[in-house]
Amino acid sequence: MPFEITKEYLQELQLLIENRNDDAILQQLEDVHYADIAELIEDLENEEGLYLIKLLDSEKTAEVIAELDEDDREKILSELSSKEIAEEIDELDSDDAADIISELPEEQKEEVISHLEDVEHAKEIVELLRYDEDTAGGLMAKELVKVNENWNVLTCVKEMRAQAEEVTRVHSIYVVDDNDILKGRLSLKDLLTTSTKTAIKDVLIKQVDSVTVNEDNEEVARIMQKYDLEAIPVVDEIGRLVGRITIDDIVDVIKEEAEKDYQMAAGIVDDVEADDSIFELTKARLPWLFLGLVGGVGAFLIMEGFHDVFNKYAMLFFFTPLIAAMAGNVGVQSSAIIVQGLANDDIKGSINKRLIKEMFLALLNGFILALFLFAFVWIYKGDIRSALAISVSLIAVIVVAGIIGTFIPLFLDKRGVDPAIATGPFITTSNDIFGILIYFWIAKMILMI
Repeated sequence: MPFEITKEYLQELQLLIENRNDDAILQQLEDVHYADIAELIEDLENEEGLYLIKLLDSEKTAEVIAELDEDDREKILSELSSKEIAEEIDELDSDDAADIISELPEEQKEEVISHLEDVEHAKEIVELLRYDEDTAGGLMAKELVKVNENWNVLTCVKEMRAQAEEVTRVHSIYVVDDNDILKGRLSLKDLLTTSTKTAIKDVLIKQVDSVTVNEDNEEVARIMQKYDLEAIPVVDEIGRLVGRITIDDIVDVIKEEAEKDYQMAAGIVDDVEADDSIFELTKARLPWLFLGLVGGVGAFLIMEGFHDVFNKYAMLFFFTPLIAAMAGNVGVQSSAIIVQGLANDDIKGSINKRLIKEMFLALLNGFILALFLFAFVWIYKGDIRSALAISVSLIAVIVVAGIIGTFIPLFLDKRGVDPAIATGPFITTSNDIFGILIYFWIAKMILMI
């Protein structure tokens, strides 16, 4: 049964902390997963959370700190000395340790590293800190199990036992040569069913997917998703095995990318959270809001340019929101499908082919909707010319909106710009303006003949 943080449980824990009842606190948290403890700490006051961190043993504390939200972790770490942080870092895998150290102030990073007792662990962390955080090198962990192709099975098993003590989860066994060049991987079944005198080079599986240290983390996620991998080895520029990336790290990448795309689709240009300051939230939201304002002014100027049509056919004015809404909705639908396809690497073929397909799709949808709108206007107003003008305009607006919604994310992707930006106010505003312009231009052509 999943652990649930209730109001009563939280109040009981706070009371134990207030009374400094350490034995009762440790007993209560003994079987609680470190991820749940991290969630508990986020619900507690800063002083209470810090008390728990210092009370728990280093191994559990280290995992809890790694699970904390970045802001909460920053608050906790700011209350710990460099030596105390180093004691927790020593218990973590190299990738989690490097992530935490990278968040510290520059002057404190060196202090923490200097206090690490495990020299090899410290070297691995320093190496990871050199890589960009958005690359495979910045994502990988140094802990893995590797064997030499020249060993026999018996030697291999002995070495694996020694290496596995330092690895939390053994996903794969990698095979390298004398220069640490990745040669393949081992099947556990083959290892167990093969003679102990057999050379590893005779039983290794040469087909192994890998990524280089400079590979973008989104590309790593795509590869692991495509081939259903739980872990993937990372090699340097000359093919030497330097680390591995596990599925839990990729889940974090996918989550962060989804959050970023969602915010971009909503017109938020910076990565922000609800708890950020008013200034940071305003800075993230204002650019697209300003774009919406410019779009509204543009729509006003267009409508003002058709005042002669308004004077004679005032009914057109009342259908303006409908036309603008349909343009925005169709554009967002089209762009959302394309952005999703680009993210999943499902978009194949030329841009022209995709645009033609979207044009025919929009034409079909527009025709069906226009038939309904034509019948409504004709029955309600009894004016067939107005009904024709509005319905024909609707078809044209939907077709153009569909083409724009398809073309812009494809164009941005070709230029190396995140296409998720095309699913938000950018598409809505541009389609509103084009939609209103097309609407009044076609209506004028039909009605003013």
